[in-house]
Amino acid sequence: MKPPKSIPDYIRTIPDYPHEGILFRDVTPLCADPQGFRLAVDQLALPFTGQKYDKVLGPEARGFLLGGAVAHQLSVGFAALRKAGKLPPPVISQSYALEYGEATVELSEHAITPGDQVLLVDDLIATGGTAEAAVSLVERLGGHVTAAAFIVDLPDLGGRKRLEAMGVTVHTLCAYEGL
Repeated sequence: MKPPKSIPDYIRTIPDYPHEGILFRDVTPLCADPQGFRLAVDQLALPFTGQKYDKVLGPEARGFLLGGAVAHQLSVGFAALRKAGKLPPPVISQSYALEYGEATVELSEHAITPGDQVLLVDDLIATGGTAEAAVSLVERLGGHVTAAAFIVDLPDLGGRKRLEAMGVTVHTLCAYEGL
């Protein structure tokens, strides 16, 4: 009998993508496999079961998939963090630095209610730019991101430390050293 797969068993590493020297961690096989996807959603949600959350916030695009499933599991609402220009007004925006450039994300002004307790869910934490922008937008709307959950942590890029310095508890399912 084969032992059950763990989260890293489903993650594919692609060398030199999207740039030379980068080891891209692809969660597509994890999400495509019914057992892998269930395992990831269960493990992302478990530490937060029974805690008081009003919303799960998922950044575009894999955060939609994972965050929506976790919101369902926790029986809370879901809010989508989108790339600029994808949401109807009124929205608030935040620009941030990426590993390879700059980006802007937006959140509907109606997505978060003042006092909302928010759980951020995404596939990967690298430099933490997207997550930090998400926390900032939630706070501008009067909400509070108390925790974040990711499948993959790339600790050498410092994103986890950035979030923790903002008072956000970070939960990850696996970590990979290097870029």
